[in-house]
Parts: sequence; C-alpha cells; structure tokens
Amino acid sequence: MPSKIAIVGTGLVGRAWSIVFARAGHDVSIFDPMEGASAKALELIAQNLPALAEANLLRGETPAAVLSRISRADILEEALANAVHCQESAPERVEVKAALYKELDRIAAPETVLASSTSGIPASQFSEGLAGQRRVLVAHPINPPHIIPLVEIVPAPWTDPAIVTQTRDLMAAVGQSPISTTREINGFIVNRLQGALLAEAFRLVEDGVCSVADVDAAIADGLGLRWSFIGPFETIDLNSARGVPGYCDMLGQLYYDLAKEQADLREWTPDLVAKIDEQRRAALPLSEHQARQDWRDRRLAALVGHKREQAQKDGTS
Repeated sequence: MPSKIAIVGTGLVGRAWSIVFARAGHDVSIFDPMEGASAKALELIAQNLPALAEANLLRGETPAAVLSRISRADILEEALANAVHCQESAPERVEVKAALYKELDRIAAPETVLASSTSGIPASQFSEGLAGQRRVLVAHPINPPHIIPLVEIVPAPWTDPAIVTQTRDLMAAVGQSPISTTREINGFIVNRLQGALLAEAFRLVEDGVCSVADVDAAIADGLGLRWSFIGPFETIDLNSARGVPGYCDMLGQLYYDLAKEQADLREWTPDLVAKIDEQRRAALPLSEHQARQDWRDRRLAALVGHKREQAQKDGTS
C-alpha cells in the first residue's frame, strides 16, 4: 500500500532513493539542511526522469507522475511527519550521523523505520543509546540505486528482527533486490567482495603482470558477463557436471595455492595509485569523466531493463 517516505539528504544517493520510492507509488518528502539543496534536487530529478522512462525503468509510470509524488520539506519535522520509513543519506561521517540520528529518533514517530544509506559505518556507531535504537539499521544501496536494485540490509545488535523483515519487504515491494547480514560486519557484503577483487587488481598492476586496461577487460569481457546475471556460487556450480563438489575437487587446490599468494597484504601506495591513475587518464581525460559517467548509467539502465525482460520471458521475475 502506498505510504509516505522521508528522504533526508538530497545528494546523488538521496535523489536516486526519491525516484525508487516515487516510481513505486509512494509519496516522498525530501529534506536537506543545506540551503537550496532540496530545490536543486527536484530540478535534477526532473531532468533524469525522461531517460529512465525511455529505458523502461519507471515501472510504467510517466516522468510527470513520478515527479508529482516528490515534494520538498522546509524542516525535518515536515519530512518525517507520518512517514513509515526514513532513508537517510547524509555525509559519511560518524559524528554527523550520530547527531542526526538523535534528531531523527526524537522527531520521528515510534513506528517510523530509520534506515541509513551508509556504505560502511555500522548502525551501532550512531544509534547506541537512542530510545528508539530498535528501529535503526543500515539499508545500503549500490550506486546509483534507481538503476542498480541491490540493497544491503545490516542490523545493529539491537535492531528488532521485525524491522529487518519490514525493511526487506519494503525494498522488494519498490523493485529493489534486498540482501541482509545476520550481524554487523566491516564493509558489509558487497564491499568485502569488491575489496578482495580490487586487492588482486592492484597487485597485478603493481607487479607488472598486466595493464589497468587488461584487468578491466578481464571483468568487463569475461567474469562480469556471467556475474551480471548469476553469482560466484552459481557460476562454479554450473561449471562442473557434478556441481559445487566437482568444481572444488577439480580446482580447490589451485585456489588454495592462489589464496596463499594473495595473503600478501599491501597498501595502495601513492606511487601505485598514481601509476593506475596515469593509465586511466590516458584512456579517459578528466574533462570527459562526467560524460563517461552518464554513458555508464545509460548502459546500466539498458542492462537492468534487459535483465528484467529476460526474467519475465523465463518466468523468473
């Protein structure tokens, strides 16, 4: 049933969340303490909606209909009034979130879920001691969340399990793909997986094994093609006639030996970062950076649209 959603923080992530909820039929109230930020956010959202409609990512809604559901709140109390869910996307600093959550917990109705978009700060670090700490958790999207559907739900030690279930249900209902942890863990799920891959990518370049472009191609033209619709466990399961046991019998020792090599922890030194950046800037000057980001988002939108069409054909949607 459509209800009111509060969005606190109207940067890139907050704007994307506004689209996610509004295209699903919810009334969305956006608030940002920075003067003029909410008004600017509405302008940017309006500019973004036609392209999403063209990519069939507005769930059959028109840009005008989606935009009509998003309103600007002048004060935090107005944004939170009657909201069933508050999605916070404030700056990634513990002290900022701790101060904000004291206000959110004081103002929001007791039944309002308080969810953070943080990409790495555990909810326990900004919700401990709050009267309503049971309704605080992390709902971390993958950027940009109005295109990429995954949402990581990470409870604090004191988060009510019913709040986790309620948040998962809401995210699924608005077209996102929720996953959840059983407890807090550094980096959550996605950043831990991405971190392992980045560590090896940096190592390969640092050791002169291959170029930055070749690492990117290994994913974009290789592993990433499978990973765009099946994950690593299904990949190995399908790569052996005997499933996971057969794959592990065949390649388990190889990966164990690789893991011992990869246990060599390394920092991303300034020299290494500069080396990688030099290769990236040769391929993409900073003057073309924004245009490439826009291209990325268009390609992502097309890919997500294609996946949904195929899922409908397969009967797996």
